[in-house]
Amino acid sequence: MANPIFVPVTGIIQEIAPFQNQCCNQLITLRTSENVVNFILNADTYVVDNMQLRPGMRVTAFYDETLPVPLIYPPRYQAALIARTGANENVMADFFDRNLNAANHSLKLNPSSATQIVTANGQRFNCRPGGHYLIVFYGVTTRSLPPQTTPRKIIVLC
Repeated sequence: MANPIFVPVTGIIQEIAPFQNQCCNQLITLRTSENVVNFILNADTYVVDNMQLRPGMRVTAFYDETLPVPLIYPPRYQAALIARTGANENVMADFFDRNLNAANHSLKLNPSSATQIVTANGQRFNCRPGGHYLIVFYGVTTRSLPPQTTPRKIIVLC
């Protein structure tokens, strides 16, 4: 199986509804700056902080680009993970090497002592986070190549 390539979609939740009469699956409709995108949430979807999602929330949902999707409009993706994001906050999910460079070379992390580093279940992560898939919450970046940031929070997907 190919390594996942997480693609982010940020928007405001417009609607949450059961999906195909299955009690454990939900269809979430996001309004982005360009259009509407639907996401299917199931038991395998990782919701950061186990937060209850509600209409009006600004979230970033990620889907795995390596998985097939139906050719329909609006697009409908299987959500791999979803996180609530603040107005001036970004979130990224990718593999970061031991030097904390993203696999797609789009971001370099410079954690500080104030950076919260935890596992997916909220426990403190006491090792270097490099060499793992990470969910990174951050604000501003430098204008360098790759852009660099000091993240607010890192979630290590062990």
